[in-house]
Amino acid sequence: MLKKERQAYILHQVNLHNKVLSSHLSEQMGVSEDTIRRDLMELAKEGKILKVHGGGLSNSFHQGIAGGDVYALEEKRVIAAKAVSLIKDGMYVLTTGGTTIIQLARILPAELRATFITVSLPAAFEYANHPNIDVIVIGDKLAKNSKITVGGEAIARIRDIRADLCFLGVNAIDANAGLTDNDWEVVQVKKAMVATSRKVVALCISEKVNTAEHLKICDVDSIDILITELQPKAKKLQPYSNKGIRIL
Repeated sequence: MLKKERQAYILHQVNLHNKVLSSHLSEQMGVSEDTIRRDLMELAKEGKILKVHGGGLSNSFHQGIAGGDVYALEEKRVIAAKAVSLIKDGMYVLTTGGTTIIQLARILPAELRATFITVSLPAAFEYANHPNIDVIVIGDKLAKNSKITVGGEAIARIRDIRADLCFLGVNAIDANAGLTDNDWEVVQVKKAMVATSRKVVALCISEKVNTAEHLKICDVDSIDILITELQPKAKKLQPYSNKGIRIL
């Protein structure tokens, strides 16, 4: 694979999954980690990604989601619009972070009265701009790359919540592998959210459907609703519908 092809693939993976690991890219492309590191450094110097220890980050994700270009923005807006229809007055809504969650926060109806609980500082900022919702931020150690609070205290607080809805920003989903991610601490937070919520909703652009990362959050039958930008009866979503998941 030529350098130009490698770097295009790396950039696509960064945009798709927000964060990439050098070891994972090395395995996927069959090249050395040194080669991947050089590619990441070049992409970072060109301002296309942010180089971090062991991998790279999407610029828009690192900049607090509010700044920079958002990958698949229109698809995420479609997903957000579908998700809003599930929220009713009086609900307690638990959310992760991520670019799709931010789009959801920005289109919440002004008359909505609900309580939003989040581990994401960028999401909390967006919720705080809403005139009628209460905002609870779960505190603990801040993961600087994702701007999400993680750790034992955050997980303990999440376990004390019985949310009506949980909106999960999804990094990867596969009918057999389940929901997966590439950040150990974030995975533990998402596991706790899934376990404590009455209804779990996965928000996922279709490009991430039928993909898998190394760290498992839960099986797909642990979620109640899957929302993508596709039509619910799209062939790509049929395996999830077959498992009893409601598709929006």
